[in-house]
Amino acid sequence: MPVARPHKVLIIGVGSIGERHLRCFRTTGRADVTFVEVNDSLRQTIAERYGVRGFADLDAALAEQPTAAVISTPAPLHVPLATKLAERGLHLLIEKPLSTTTAGIELLRQTIHDRGVIAGVAYVNRCHPALTAMRRAILDGRFGRPLELVAVCGQHFPTYRPAYRSIYYTDHATGGGAIQDALTHVVNAGEWLLGPIERLVADAAHQVLDGVTVEDTVHLLARHGHVLASYSLNQHQAPNETAITVVCERGTVRWESHEHRWRWMIAPGDAWTDERIEPLERDTLFVAQAHAFLDAVEGKAPLPCSLDEGLQTLRVNLAALASAANRSWQDIVVQPGANGT
Repeated sequence: MPVARPHKVLIIGVGSIGERHLRCFRTTGRADVTFVEVNDSLRQTIAERYGVRGFADLDAALAEQPTAAVISTPAPLHVPLATKLAERGLHLLIEKPLSTTTAGIELLRQTIHDRGVIAGVAYVNRCHPALTAMRRAILDGRFGRPLELVAVCGQHFPTYRPAYRSIYYTDHATGGGAIQDALTHVVNAGEWLLGPIERLVADAAHQVLDGVTVEDTVHLLARHGHVLASYSLNQHQAPNETAITVVCERGTVRWESHEHRWRWMIAPGDAWTDERIEPLERDTLFVAQAHAFLDAVEGKAPLPCSLDEGLQTLRVNLAALASAANRSWQDIVVQPGANGT
């Protein structure tokens, strides 16, 4: 039986997340990886660290005829780069958020359609095995109709991203602040569980983080159709925790990422029933995401998060920012494909 040829994957931008994508695509054993990085020192460091070829210029990298690309640049560059690469016939995995505006996205969608390429957004929680199992139970109707979602999340951002004062995080225009940086992951997970958010109101503030003025604390109320939802997140507490609870007609389910489990309770007074997984290594979800993307390119499975689903979450990001600024409810017009169909 012939051995499948490796995919030729180009990583564009090898900052923190780009380096991780590079490492994890190599770990799959299914990809020959090259990268583009305009920072000379960083390009040399990454090339030497991983023994891969780095380019300072995108056109020079494209001359090597990659078949797919991972876009890990600052968010405002995602859509223009994706459009250029889609025109060249490359399959695309685009880091979150998809962008900081909706400008240019219709052209991108049309180009992807016309060129017949695969394009998804890298919301990595969709590859989490415990969250996947909980979603399957909800969709199967095991606990009845979902009625309410409560998400409570937080971490000490300076511990995990000590350079936050000097990167994209400092400005909404470059994808910064808690709404676009962290809450977007949780909102996207909620939409994966329950469908698109159609209406929301948000309150957000800069409470603690030194050296920035963007929000580090967010409270958001939302409607996923008939399901009421609340999302609470901060980037300054000591515990690193993410919990999403979904109250259903015949039981309550909860994903606790930090406890490596999902759990359920059926009746008052019952104990929780836990379904645990082994603690995940830091790259495990990203390797799984890389495999899922390559599977989609090969036509074996759908993408974990399609471009249209990523666009829906972008619309939520923008609505949350507008709501916090204007102190008003925001309606979101759900587009076809936003619920994964």
